[in-house]
Amino acid sequence: MDRLKGKVALITGGAGGCGLAASELFAAEGAKVVILDLPTSQGEAVAARINADGGQALFVAADVSQADQVHRAVTQAQAHFGPITVLMNHAGIIAAGPFLETSEAEWDRLMSVNVKSMFLVTKAVLPGMLAAGGGSVICTSSISAVVGTPMEVLYCTTKGACHMFARALAVEYRDQNIRSNAICPGFIGTAHGRRELDLLRGFGVDASDEAIKTMQGRLCDPAEVANAALFLASDESSFVSGSHLFVDNAYTAM
Repeated sequence: MDRLKGKVALITGGAGGCGLAASELFAAEGAKVVILDLPTSQGEAVAARINADGGQALFVAADVSQADQVHRAVTQAQAHFGPITVLMNHAGIIAAGPFLETSEAEWDRLMSVNVKSMFLVTKAVLPGMLAAGGGSVICTSSISAVVGTPMEVLYCTTKGACHMFARALAVEYRDQNIRSNAICPGFIGTAHGRRELDLLRGFGVDASDEAIKTMQGRLCDPAEVANAALFLASDESSFVSGSHLFVDNAYTAM
């Protein structure tokens, strides 16, 4: 129960889905948890519940695609708990539709939330992490980083960027005790994941229950993604950096 004792973890998108599962698990394992999510999220309630259960959590509201909000949020988090030593870049959104009907505004929005946010948050967190002697950066990628899906050219592109962001960061900061890895889930049984499946079905992609069963056996549970993140956040993965950990029940192995 103390695998993250002494660590301060910031989780973007930490109020819902797999981010929520990670927030709760990290707190249960002894981390001081900063939940960074939109003002409209359930972040305040999640932090209150964790604190009531004996954990330590702080909710900070911010749009992770906005530099000024990110800087303010990280400053507030560090003032409350100290340097962040675990960063989980989890915040992200989806989009699906025919490539030729993708608007420039849609492209810019998805790139801002899924890719630019990693740059902004990591850049804000890294100086404190380095000063603290090192830490772990975890980026939530997807099977979509390596497996193309019809109607998801934009989404797949953002996750491909996530893949290389995590890997290149690992190489640059390896000798300064910063580890960086990506988690790559398959289709997940969250509101976000089910919405993706509904969108794909609406555009004629076979994302039926039977198709999911063939591809990965069943939908991934958020707790299974959180457990993978816990491993990468903990000292148990001290020699794991620059990796892409697939949580997809062999989807990408077939």
